[in-house]
Amino acid sequence: MEAIPTRARVHVVCVALAALFCLYPLPIGGTPWWAVALLAALYAGGERIAAKWRFAGTFYPVLLAGAFLLPPSAAALVPVPGALLSPVGQRPRRLRRLWRTAQSAVAVWAAARVHEALGGRDAVLASDFPYALAPAGASALTFCLALTVLDGGILAPAEPGGAWRGLFLRSLAPIAVHGLAGLMMAVLWRSPYGPVAALLVLLPMCVSWWGFAQYHRERAAHQATIRALVQAVDIKDGYTRGHSERVGQATMMIARELGMADERVEVLRFAGILHDVGKLGVPTRLLRKDGPLTPEERRVIELHPEYGHEMVRGISFLGEARAAVLHHHERLDGSGYPYGLTGGQIPESARVVAVADAFDAMTSNRSYSRARPVPVALRELERCAGSHFDPRMVTALVRAVDQQGWHPAVTADETSVPPPRPPVSSAPGAHR
Repeated sequence: MEAIPTRARVHVVCVALAALFCLYPLPIGGTPWWAVALLAALYAGGERIAAKWRFAGTFYPVLLAGAFLLPPSAAALVPVPGALLSPVGQRPRRLRRLWRTAQSAVAVWAAARVHEALGGRDAVLASDFPYALAPAGASALTFCLALTVLDGGILAPAEPGGAWRGLFLRSLAPIAVHGLAGLMMAVLWRSPYGPVAALLVLLPMCVSWWGFAQYHRERAAHQATIRALVQAVDIKDGYTRGHSERVGQATMMIARELGMADERVEVLRFAGILHDVGKLGVPTRLLRKDGPLTPEERRVIELHPEYGHEMVRGISFLGEARAAVLHHHERLDGSGYPYGLTGGQIPESARVVAVADAFDAMTSNRSYSRARPVPVALRELERCAGSHFDPRMVTALVRAVDQQGWHPAVTADETSVPPPRPPVSSAPGAHR
């Protein structure tokens, strides 16, 4: 329990006491206990599946169906067995199980109270589906609000900046879908077809959840692939350790400032992270050489975009990031490499990465130059806009840095300033 602050532990205990209040007194007469047991068993089994798929909150429709079908105290019982028995990955496990159980019980109780107060149970009993939508919507909104407020009691002290405040809006749409599925379950439950028909509602949702789980597993595999490649580059070229992640961060800032879709922003982040992967094919002695390179050595290093493109060309999920890996050293005036492309011949993704790469090169300590202050680096990019760099990308980076600042993570290897070396070139981005 040492990892949990005292304030958070007190909050958990208070929510647990509130859950006990919600469960007392249990309604004895008129409560279909077989329905409580069936919903509780269904939720517990669903939580085991969700844990296996590494998904959270996937069986909220069962909890909301309980809120639509049962009295509030009985509905609050539905999540208890599943929350108590579901696996917990982090310690302290008992406290986390208690928190999950208490939070779910209070949220379901609040949702059931609102649903009952608005006459929703009568609408469900009468299978009056259109009329049942309003109470069910208010109940799902209450459920989402209760979860957010209870989570806020834990997260607010740990996140004084208020990052947790967007949790309600992020959760609202998924829980609204879960609420609609829960309402369909409740209406079918009370129909002549009975609980079996209600359970069929979960089948398409389970298929979609399985699809999402597969997507997240694939995404995790993608991240692992990229991480392994970047770590290999960092080990080979110690002076650029952390450079890949910083270029990915700057690339993402530019892409967002340009209003690109989230999916494309992610692909461009991959491009920034992997832009120097071709250095794996360059002799280590050249990457770590102190002082300027000879023309022959420079020609060898200038092959790294082509090496990188060959390495990633078969990774389909990278999309246009592959073109950025190949062309991120091209310049608008044709003075770049490997092909001397000009203007619009250079892919947009490569033009974004080129600016991010040059910016980090100027603001980081290298084997041949000291870091420049951020304002100086931005002015240099603006000076070279139109000749070396796309002015749109430079303007986007300047705006993004003005609004957000530039606070990249600094690794231990970058905290020491290397001795000054003769610069390779006066042009920004003329780096190894």
